Amino acid sequence: MTTMGIDLAVRSAHVATLTDDRGQVVWTRRRFHNLHDELVAVSDAAGPPEELTVVMEPTRNAWVIVAAHFRAIGAKVVLVAPEQSSDLRRYFTKHTKNDRLDSLMLARMPLLHPEGLSPASDLGPADALKRAVRRRVKLVESHLACRQRLDAMLDLLGPRYAEVLGVRATKTALHVLEHYGNPYSIRRLGLRRLTDVVKRTSGGHWNEDHAERLLAAANEAITLWAGGGIDFDELAWDLASEVRVLRQLDDEITRLDTRIVGLYDRADPKGIIRSAPGIGDVLAGGILGRLGDANRFANLAAIRSFSGMVPGVNQSGLSETNPSITKQGDPGLRRDLWFAADLARHQDPQLAAKYHRLVVERRLHHFSAVCHIATTLLTRIGACWRNDQLYIVRDIDGQPVDREQAKAIIAERYSIPAEVRRRKPVAMSEPTKQESTNRSALARSTPTIRA
Repeated sequence: MTTMGIDLAVRSAHVATLTDDRGQVVWTRRRFHNLHDELVAVSDAAGPPEELTVVMEPTRNAWVIVAAHFRAIGAKVVLVAPEQSSDLRRYFTKHTKNDRLDSLMLARMPLLHPEGLSPASDLGPADALKRAVRRRVKLVESHLACRQRLDAMLDLLGPRYAEVLGVRATKTALHVLEHYGNPYSIRRLGLRRLTDVVKRTSGGHWNEDHAERLLAAANEAITLWAGGGIDFDELAWDLASEVRVLRQLDDEITRLDTRIVGLYDRADPKGIIRSAPGIGDVLAGGILGRLGDANRFANLAAIRSFSGMVPGVNQSGLSETNPSITKQGDPGLRRDLWFAADLARHQDPQLAAKYHRLVVERRLHHFSAVCHIATTLLTRIGACWRNDQLYIVRDIDGQPVDREQAKAIIAERYSIPAEVRRRKPVAMSEPTKQESTNRSALARSTPTIRA
């Protein structure tokens, strides 16, 4: 058995080192690029592919082509988290970093840290669904940033503008900001024409009262800046520009949602993930695109660990604490699971019962309780995927129920009282009784040190 460690580069040549099963170097410093002839040459030099393990870090997208080549010839491809390889690199030396050291350290990884190896079950960015869901996150973040810039510019016109147009970028608000961002242009329109504009753009939802308030806001802004200091025409140009960008982002997100639904339908024709409560088309695509094939995990615990929504462990002697969740893995998966769990607790009586117990009896904060629900929901989704069956909503006794029956059970038994919502929750990191005892004993024998 041989192991090839590859220190990947984005533009320059990759560097490979080959070791035998005892970690002894067979050859080193072999350089190659992501070109077919060079990939074939380095794989031929490594010997029989069925006895070869290739170890590398997922450096940008440079690893995808290399992984695809070695997987195609029958070699085992393993990805190493950059944090783990960095720690091992520091162990070897504190003052030297070069390509040979990196590739040698990766080649010896199976001997040094075998539990840190993660077989590459897919080709990551080569998967269209994974690219699509990640791109959607970037577009949504840009959309939010654009709205925040609009809100910040509205602050320059005084508080009345935000009161009238609201914090949400409605169709009418965007139309007003794009075409009448200058307060003088609103004043020139007058009440009658302004009323016609807001009625037409809002489909009748806005009326003369809204127009009067908007006109008053424009007059207030003109009064505030009567002494000069701002160019309303330039501000109006910036507002119109942000509105145009916001609309383009809306259109692109809508098109991308349609694409994600199509990609998800091909990847999950039975709709197993979509059958879970609280999960629609876009969330289902996001979860599947980031989680991948649940059959690649050894068990359900590995799926939970991959999400990073499991508690970390800090042990020392007789003390043991769970400081917080590990937050390892894909943050987008955690976000999608959290949103899905917050919806699922309103649709699944068993999840609602657990949420009720966590908030009412254990006095956890809403966010912490939803994280618990998210791990349960992920475990059930993983089990359904591995068993190739749809998610079935059941009551507390395990009997299947439909949507209306589930909502009735939740409303009757698991509604959170208002006084419970108002009370202060227990801190997520509050020590247990045993931890408090250990800390008290330590405090009696040593001085307290505060940062």
